[in-house]
Amino acid sequence: MWTSSNQKKGFMAITTHFIDDNWEIQCRIMRFIYVPCPHTAEVLSKVLHESLCDWNIDMKVSTITVDNCTTNDLLIHLLLDKLSLSDLILGGRLFQMRCCAHILNLIVQDGLSIIANGIERIRDSVSFWTATPKRVEKFEEATRHLAIPSSKKLFLDCKTRWNSTYLMWDVAIVYKDVFKRLKQREAQYNSLPSDRD
Repeated sequence: MWTSSNQKKGFMAITTHFIDDNWEIQCRIMRFIYVPCPHTAEVLSKVLHESLCDWNIDMKVSTITVDNCTTNDLLIHLLLDKLSLSDLILGGRLFQMRCCAHILNLIVQDGLSIIANGIERIRDSVSFWTATPKRVEKFEEATRHLAIPSSKKLFLDCKTRWNSTYLMWDVAIVYKDVFKRLKQREAQYNSLPSDRD
């Protein structure tokens, strides 16, 4: 499921991976569909099953890859009830594949929890200095004054994506001296990251 940030609506992206007649690996987006609330396993399995049947591939599916969460465990169970197990590889025992990228994200998020306070101070600093055009100008002016040779722009991360947190940190570290200087000049700025952060 993907939730749009501005409309708060949920969408399901259904992709397929297959080998064509020339033995070339292919990948296609089969459907990108709005899914009304609630996003329960029952609703999600119904939408997914209807999509598979619409394309007449419900008896050709070998595996389904989903995020590692309990809703998806139930979704797979409900979907298996609707499919013919005899048509699935090994009777469906390998039907559910857990998304490696999601598992990696969970592992890294767990590791990041150790430095959560520092990340939060960096996030608050970035948020503060990107909140208004006037603050952005002040930040850019301090960057020029300190002769920081970087054209990278500050940006906030998506808290659920570790790689965006890393990229936010990677940009912010370039500007650590700018943050320190601006702390001396801006009374409202109270989230200065420490040297350890």
